[in-house]
Amino acid sequence: MGSTAIGAIMKITLRQLQIFLAVAQSGSTTAAAGLVALSQSAASASLNELESLLGVQLFDRVGKRLVLNDSGRLLLPQARHMLDAAHTIERQFADPAAGSELHIGASTTIGSYMLPAMIAAYRKRHAGARVRALVANTADIVDAVVNFDVDAGLIEGPCHASDVSVEPWMTDELIVVAAPHHPIVAGGRKISFKMLREADWLLREAGSGTREAVEHALIPYLHYLPSSFEFGNSEAIKRATAEGLGISCLSRAVVEDLIESGKLVELATPLPTLRRHFYMVVSSHRTPSPSLAALLEFCRAWARLHGGA
Repeated sequence: MGSTAIGAIMKITLRQLQIFLAVAQSGSTTAAAGLVALSQSAASASLNELESLLGVQLFDRVGKRLVLNDSGRLLLPQARHMLDAAHTIERQFADPAAGSELHIGASTTIGSYMLPAMIAAYRKRHAGARVRALVANTADIVDAVVNFDVDAGLIEGPCHASDVSVEPWMTDELIVVAAPHHPIVAGGRKISFKMLREADWLLREAGSGTREAVEHALIPYLHYLPSSFEFGNSEAIKRATAEGLGISCLSRAVVEDLIESGKLVELATPLPTLRRHFYMVVSSHRTPSPSLAALLEFCRAWARLHGGA
C-alpha cells in the first residue's frame, strides 16, 4: 500500500506544478511559457498531463483566459507548499551548512577564548547553521572524537590516540606572566633561569594541552617545573597569578586583557619565544558530510586569517 501511494505521488512532477502556478498567475499558457522558459506547446502539454493525472480540470476556459476553478483553487496552496519545500532543499544543499547541526569539541583555551567568535562568524556566513560545543581538556576532547560524541575537535596539545586524523591548525604564543607586585618583578632585576626554577608555578591539571605544551617548552631550560598550585582552567590560573600566588605560562590570547589593564606583566625571561600548535582532529573512520566539510574549511580559513599553523 505504501509503495503504491509513493508511486502515485511520483507521477506528478515539480515542473508540472511550477507550470500550473505560472498559468494561475498569468492566465494563459502562452504567458506562463515565458515565465518558466518553455514553448507554449510544451507548457500546454504539461498542464494537460497534470489535469489528466488528477482526473480533473483545474481551469475554466473563459475566452482566451484560463481561470482557476474550485479544483484549481484546492491545488493552489498545496502546489505552492511543494515548490517552497523544493526550493528549501535546493538552498540547503547549495549551502551545506545551512540548517545543519554539528557537534564540535574544543579544549579549554580554544573553547573559552576563540570558539565563541568563531561560531558567531560561522553563523553569519551560514544562516541557520547550529553548532553545539563541548569544552573540556585536550584528552577528553580526543576521547569524544574517538567515541563519535563530537564531529570534530580543536585541541591545544599533542594527540596520542589512534584512529584519528590530526591536522595542524593554528600557532599559539605562550608567555610567562606575573603580578606587578610579585617578588620576581620587584627591583627590575634581570630574570635568570635560576629565578624561574625557584619560582612557584601555577599550572593546568594533568591531561591539559596547555600543561603538556608548557612542560614541553620549559623543561629543556628549567630541567623541572615545580608546581605550587594546579587549576582546571586557564582563567583561574591567570586570576590567581594576578593575585600574586605565583607565576604562570599561558597563551597570550588568555592574558592579554589583564596585561592591558596592568594586573599582569609579561616577564622578560632568557627563554626563547615559546610557540605551540593547535590541532584539528576528526575520527579517521568518519566520512565528513558536506556540512562538516564546510565547517572544517571555515576553521582552516579562520586559522589563515588569525595566525595559521
